[in-house]
Amino acid sequence: MNTRKLRKAILTLCSALLLVSLSVGATLAYLTSTDTVVNTFTVGKVNITLDEAKVDEYGKAVEPAERVHENKYKLMPGHEYTKDPTVHVQQGSEPAYVRMFVQITDIKDLKKACDVAEGDPFLPEKFVTGWDPEKWVSTKTITTSEDDDTCTYEFRYYTTVDAREKAVDLPALFKTIKVPGAATNEEIDALSDMKINIIAQAIQSDSFVAEGDKTAMEKAWEATTAPSFEDTTTDNGTTQG
Repeated sequence: MNTRKLRKAILTLCSALLLVSLSVGATLAYLTSTDTVVNTFTVGKVNITLDEAKVDEYGKAVEPAERVHENKYKLMPGHEYTKDPTVHVQQGSEPAYVRMFVQITDIKDLKKACDVAEGDPFLPEKFVTGWDPEKWVSTKTITTSEDDDTCTYEFRYYTTVDAREKAVDLPALFKTIKVPGAATNEEIDALSDMKINIIAQAIQSDSFVAEGDKTAMEKAWEATTAPSFEDTTTDNGTTQG
């Protein structure tokens, strides 16, 4: 076989092999694998309730023990009445800050009964017992009505409350109210329409951070509108979350 014929034969064989190789390659595919990640979102919540022990008109606990939203009292000089407003943070609630507002009406007459000078502010410790200022911190801010006869006080629970795993019962804001023994019949009669209204409020603690000289808690409450007592439906307490 001459050189020209030999070269042609080799070229034909290589072309055939190339064709076979290309044909085999066309049947191959890239190795692949597929998996899926599913993201499930649930809605966070903050859920609180507010109640106090059910008592008779003389402030004695009723048996069997009950928690209620309203009590009525018959005021007498020197008498002490159970009143223990308590916030319960429900299980599953996100970490939160909690505060309570206490509104007391007929302040002018209450000042007289508690021997507080007319121009001096009326402080709750003049009328309540069992308040722990380390747990429920007073903001020292007293809001009065236009006629200065109704005062509202704010108390903030000192730390974050985490109820994600189980419900948390906070310590009572205070335990009793006490009428001074020196109060006269006339001063007691003047308090016949007095009311103590209480609102509890909670806000998530997440997302708030300290800034400047303000703590994260202070920033949280700055971002929250204080509840209105015009929305209360009982004499001594409602909750807002």
